[in-house]
Amino acid sequence: MTALYPVSDLYGFADVLTEAETDKLRRLREVLESQLVPILPDHWERAASPVHLRGPLRDLRLVDDPALLGPDGRCRELYTGFRNFEFSRIDVSTGMLFHGQTAMFRELVRQGGSAEQVARWDQPIVSFEMTGCFALTEPDHGSDVARGLETTARREGDEWILDGRKRWIGNAAHSEFVGVFARDVADQQVKVFLARTDAPGLTLTTIERKAALRLVTNSDIELDAVRVPETHRLQRVTSFADVSALFRTLRPDVAWIAAGAQAGAYEAALRYTLSREQFGRPIAGFQLVQDKLVRMLGNVTASLGMAVQLAHRRQAGVSTDEDSALAKLWIADRLRETVAWAREVVGGNGILIDYDVARFFTDAEAVYTYEGTREMNTLIVGRAVTGLSAFTR
Repeated sequence: MTALYPVSDLYGFADVLTEAETDKLRRLREVLESQLVPILPDHWERAASPVHLRGPLRDLRLVDDPALLGPDGRCRELYTGFRNFEFSRIDVSTGMLFHGQTAMFRELVRQGGSAEQVARWDQPIVSFEMTGCFALTEPDHGSDVARGLETTARREGDEWILDGRKRWIGNAAHSEFVGVFARDVADQQVKVFLARTDAPGLTLTTIERKAALRLVTNSDIELDAVRVPETHRLQRVTSFADVSALFRTLRPDVAWIAAGAQAGAYEAALRYTLSREQFGRPIAGFQLVQDKLVRMLGNVTASLGMAVQLAHRRQAGVSTDEDSALAKLWIADRLRETVAWAREVVGGNGILIDYDVARFFTDAEAVYTYEGTREMNTLIVGRAVTGLSAFTR
């Protein structure tokens, strides 16, 4: 069988995927290449989200096909990682459209909801009948949101009253529910509420003029006495420790996203340099260009190696916070290098969306920042290796 990634997976890391997993990823690629790639430049220019692809992606059953599920009812970590990789090597934003629903929102409910809530909502979330997003970040609080959460929740009978603001909330404009993280004024603990996006007092405003992730619709959210029934409070989130446990599940995804974006940039640069001629020969035949192509491939290969080992550790149940933090910060660093070299070898055309590299170049800045900045992840790893916390004095 032909290798899944013959261009960018030099060491054949994907060869250990099962036949069912490999087949599923090939089918995903077919949908993305036939239905997404032709419209990417136009959607990027208009900052339009390809929401219409939710149906075809749902029909692939990427997360709930019985052939993919283990005894625990979940996909293998390695498959989940390569699914992120496959999306991101074509377009990071479209991966966010899909995984914001099936990973972030779904895991929020699966880990934070009661058994009854999970039983009621999990399948509708997978089928996109119940759409939702994840609202933690605030205008004045990102990495410090654990201690600085300003959005509040006040109980009144069988309802909760939410007040506050959220920022950078992806997919909110295309979702029925938003999972709002708020501080209970009674006990000062963090809780999560599934608020309807059409609820009175909830206002969504699209964040415009973005340079990165232009196909993701990010929103500012204002919450002015928004009422949420107690039945829509996720029952198992009672402190920020529960929130941290959730991020332990989600943070490794960013390492795979960063690795996939590197592969996409490298593959786009290779295509271009093989077709672009100067002095009567493809520029891929010049030493300086080959040097950068090889550096890019080295970064992709090393990043995949780290991501794959992280998946193995997670599957075995031995992964730690610092494992994910180190992978995220190191692979995101390599992403910045790789997209810069890709832009260089494509020359002036590297700033045109039609040649793909520009998308990866700008999206790298968003990937570098979200799910914890490099500096915050460095502090997590630093605490682990020294036994000393630099978070507090």
